[in-house]
Formats: sequence, C-alpha cells, structure tokens
Amino acid sequence: MIRHFVFFTAAQDKNLPAIRDGLRLLTQIPQAQRLEIALNRKSDPASKEVDIVVYGEFADDAALAAYKAHELYAESIRRVKPLRELRLAADYDSAQAFTTPA
Repeated sequence: MIRHFVFFTAAQDKNLPAIRDGLRLLTQIPQAQRLEIALNRKSDPASKEVDIVVYGEFADDAALAAYKAHELYAESIRRVKPLRELRLAADYDSAQAFTTPA
C-alpha cells in the first residue's frame, strides 16, 4: 500500500475554506482507497506552519498515478494553486516501513 501525504500552507488565512473545498474534490477520485482532507490542529508547538493536510492510501503505484492523472485532480490543482503558498508531498510504501524496534 502506498501512503500519500501532502501539506499545504495558505497564502492568506482567508483562503483556507476555498483551499479545503478545492482539495475536497479529490475525495471523488475512485483510485484512492482512503482519502482525507483536514485542517492541521497545530497542536505541535515546534511546527505550526502547515494549514491543511491531505492523506491518501492507494493499492500501488499504478493507482496513485491514475489518481494524479484524473481530471478532478487537475481541477483541484487549478482551484488551489493560486491560493496556496507552500505544498510539500511525501509518499511511501507501507510494506517497506519500519513497524518494530531494531
């Protein structure tokens, strides 16, 4: 399983609802087994920069690629990109993740 994380900061706080709504389009893309769009709680005192988090789970790399090729993905980018400042993304294969101590 591929786990997909994307972190966004808004160029202006007033843009947060529109960014969240634009990202919500992604939940309609069928290749995601799970997709969540949420505001960062900013509960970590050492890191409060991120405003919105996207979390997704995909069966494999092909499913993630199909998700990114979907027309709703392009529409989401069209809506969100002008309103955001920072976008950071990370993906990993859960089968390769450490889950126990060495």
